[in-house]
Amino acid sequence: MTNNTALFPSFENMDVVENQLTKKLQKLRSAPRGRSATPNNPSETWRSILADFTFDQATSLDELMDWVLSSLDDGIVQMTHPGYLGLFNPAPTFPSECADRIVSAFNPQICVWSHAPKAVEIEQHVIRQLTKRIGLPDGADGHFTSGGAEANSTSVLSALTAKCPEYGEKGVGAFSGRPIIYASAESHLAWFKIAHTAGIGRQSVRLISTDGAGRMDTAALEREIKSDIAAGHVPTMIAATAGTTNAGMVDPLPECAEIANQYDVWFHVDAAWGGAIIACKENRHILAGIEKATSVTIDAHKWFATTMGAGMFFTSRPNVLAEVFRVKASYMPESDAQNDFYVNSAQWSRRFVGLRLFLSLGAAGWAGYSDHVNHSIQLINELTAGLIACGWTRENDSQMGVACMTPPEGSGAVQQYVSRVQESGQYWVSVAQFESRPVLRACLTNGRTTSSDITGLIKLLTK
Repeated sequence: MTNNTALFPSFENMDVVENQLTKKLQKLRSAPRGRSATPNNPSETWRSILADFTFDQATSLDELMDWVLSSLDDGIVQMTHPGYLGLFNPAPTFPSECADRIVSAFNPQICVWSHAPKAVEIEQHVIRQLTKRIGLPDGADGHFTSGGAEANSTSVLSALTAKCPEYGEKGVGAFSGRPIIYASAESHLAWFKIAHTAGIGRQSVRLISTDGAGRMDTAALEREIKSDIAAGHVPTMIAATAGTTNAGMVDPLPECAEIANQYDVWFHVDAAWGGAIIACKENRHILAGIEKATSVTIDAHKWFATTMGAGMFFTSRPNVLAEVFRVKASYMPESDAQNDFYVNSAQWSRRFVGLRLFLSLGAAGWAGYSDHVNHSIQLINELTAGLIACGWTRENDSQMGVACMTPPEGSGAVQQYVSRVQESGQYWVSVAQFESRPVLRACLTNGRTTSSDITGLIKLLTK
């Protein structure tokens, strides 16, 4: 029997190291404005040190962690920085950080109910509370995923199986024609990767033109469906977006639902980011029609601000999941399609990620999350108003916490402004495309960002 104290130290030594790590992390977290939001690229010296870690010799854990902390302190875009107004990556809630430490200590295998019955039921409870908040019918269910890509992939597999039950056994050849997925040209383009891996091919994805304001054009959608039917193809799924990546726009969900019903196709809503609006009673109308979806994607690690890797998939037809992911294996216990995630989701071994949202929702309640979402919207509106007063133009008519802006000089000058911001290190914004033209994109998910931070960004962009 080995006695590797580096991997399995005494509990007393673990306690000392954990306390030291907590203090080091707290020191880094307590001064976010003191570091640059923009990363330093790896130097030759840094790469040389990394190359020396051949693992032929053991190194002190303290030394290793100090090196990693130093590397992350200046070697990544700082998503926890209050000046980060970049992608959807949030500064995580403290309860979700606590959840990760708890889960790491117990390390449960959550894909099998019999191995972690209480952990499984905590996740199921969170999912079912969110199905109610979305407005899905009684009996709706779902599960946590690694992220929005897995959740959206699950929607495609479910739609294909629902449309052609033989797909699971015979593959795409069971269809009478090419199955087709419809999504907005402004949608997250993971649909092509998903179509590839689902075996239906990238040519099965139809990107529907927008209405000129970033929303799917439903007249164009219906024309495309009719054309595909005439060509012998099989319309299978409409994927509407509730919070586009570039501009936070919401496709016309009620109209998409009506078209999906008319042509008997699966109606999916990708609300990976914008789905957090369900927390806000006063803004719930922004997502009107999401309750009509056959399935929905929401990422807890976006606007719900948990730590990374916590997507969610919801469906009004959970029986289809049991068909998509059914499997029997002699080394697994007798499966229960309702409670065993390994037979109703893609993953077999999975982290207990649902605890992140359980602790966050439990600690803040829906009202606390409503305040968090409204905080983002309010500060983006302050940024927009301040820039418009200085001659900038807002391009997107979004009611969410994202603004697409062009400077007085026009879209051709966007890159120079973004470069100025990133080079300052005080803030981080990005260049995006909105209706085929470059814009400065500012998106806020950090609950610690303040009005003074926004004022500083306005000054930087208008000096």
